Formats: sequence, C-alpha cells, structure tokens
Amino acid sequence: MKPFRVHITVFGVGVAVLLTAVFLDARTSRGQSKSAARQTPGVKRVIKSTGEPAAPTVRNALLKTELSWTFGSKPQRGWYLYKPLIDRLLNTKHDAGSEDFAKALARWQDKAGLLPNGVLDDDTLYAMIKFWQDNRLKDRSPAAPEQLLTAPVSDFYDPTRAEELRQVERETYAAYKRMISAALSTKSLGLAHGAKGELAPQEKYLKIISSFRSKQYQEKLRRESPGAGSAGLAVNSPHFTGRALDLYVGGDPVETRDSNRSIQVEGRVYQWLVKNADRFGFRPYCYEPWHWEYVGKK
Repeated sequence: MKPFRVHITVFGVGVAVLLTAVFLDARTSRGQSKSAARQTPGVKRVIKSTGEPAAPTVRNALLKTELSWTFGSKPQRGWYLYKPLIDRLLNTKHDAGSEDFAKALARWQDKAGLLPNGVLDDDTLYAMIKFWQDNRLKDRSPAAPEQLLTAPVSDFYDPTRAEELRQVERETYAAYKRMISAALSTKSLGLAHGAKGELAPQEKYLKIISSFRSKQYQEKLRRESPGAGSAGLAVNSPHFTGRALDLYVGGDPVETRDSNRSIQVEGRVYQWLVKNADRFGFRPYCYEPWHWEYVGKK
C-alpha cells in the first residue's frame, strides 16, 4: 500500500501547483484593457512581477521612451519628442512619471471620451495626434500670385535664397513679423536683433527656411528625397498655400532623425513657439518641430 499512497500524494501536489498557476495567470490579466495588452515589454514585466497592472506613473515613465507606434507609416519609439505639445495640451509642466501628470492626462482623456486611466498609451497618443492634425490648415488650395509677397532675404535662414523661393502669403507674413517682434522682446530667448527691431543678420533662430512652394518645386524635392514619404514631403503640401513656414528651431534645420528632433524640441525657441505661436494664428505640425501653419486667430 505504501507505493499507492506515494502516487496519490504526488498527484495531489501536481494538481495544487496547476491550480495555483491558473489562479495567478487569471489574476495578472484581470482588468487589463486592450491597450494594456499592447504595451511594451518593460510594462509587461512590471505587471507580471507584481501580479497587478503597474501604476500610471510607472507605465508613463516607461511608455515615454518605449511605446511602439507609427506615424505616416514611419515607426516611432516613445512619445518623448512630443512632450512639449503634450504638456501644452494637458496644461501641465510635470514630469511624465509624476502623479500630477497622470491626473492631468486623466482629465483630458475624460473630456476626449477616452478611459480616464491616466496612462498615455497608444490609444491616447493617437487621439492627441488627431487633435493636432485636425487643427492644421484645412484648405490647401495653391495661393494665387496676388496673395503672395516676396519677403526680404534677411528674413531667411539661407542668405542666398533665390527670390522665387521667398514668397509668403500676405496675412501669414504679417502674423510672422508680429510673432518675431514678440519673440525678440522675450529676453529669456536671447535672440539677437538689429537696429530696427528685426532679427539680426547673424541670428539664425526663427528665420524662415522655406515658405511657399509650387507643386513643381515640391515634386522636385520629393524626387531628391524619395525616403521622405507623406510625413515629410506631402503630395498635397500646405506649402502650396504660402501659409506654411518652416522656421529654424535648432539642430539640422529639417532633419527628421529622432536625435535631431530631440535637440529641437528641447530648445527654448521651440518650447516658446509651442506656448505662444497660437496667439499669432500659427499651429504646429507635430512630426516636424520646424513646421508651422497660419490658420488665423480663433
């Protein structure tokens, strides 16, 4: 009888271990949304180790640099490059891993009709992207010649830029000059100015890199940069209107490498634009820190 009792004991222990594993697995997955299931490995490790979903503060700190998503078919990693725009949207200055950031995010999620869990996952990020994109220029009809003026070369980043590439829609140019005046009066920016209150010749920040482009010129740029795609060089570009301005905000002027965009979004000039450009009627293109579109004041 002893061998029989041993078999029964071993069988009982095996069943207990199996039931315990099933219970823990069910506990780990309980209450997680579809978004949580798509989180990065770092977040999954936190959830697995604790048996419960990680706190919003922990998840946001990880997702800031680890969230995998796409923009215009281009793979993206994290949302740290969009933090200035996110802070502006949420009306917060707090660190991504703080409780205050999570609370501000939850309030915005609630207003946007999302689950107010305080976690900036892919669903929430795409909702933010949609908000920013919806606030850009709607009408991209090419500007008529009488709507354009030729801005002086002193307004441009390239002091040798050809005259036909210095055209700007009239209202946009007037708004740009008002914005430059405000920027020059902001001492913390440290912008050099000339005798007449304009950007000094040696000053590069906020100078215009590109303004109005004809369809023919846009096609030329696309042929020269076949890897840019619609995210970088749109087929139906807002530059056709003369109301889109690429402005120098640091780094390599129009390079979309993450390392370059990081330099730009962390700079004081870009962060000033995020906080103030709307006062002058300009809205950002979130993917390109240098790209701003004049839509007029609210």
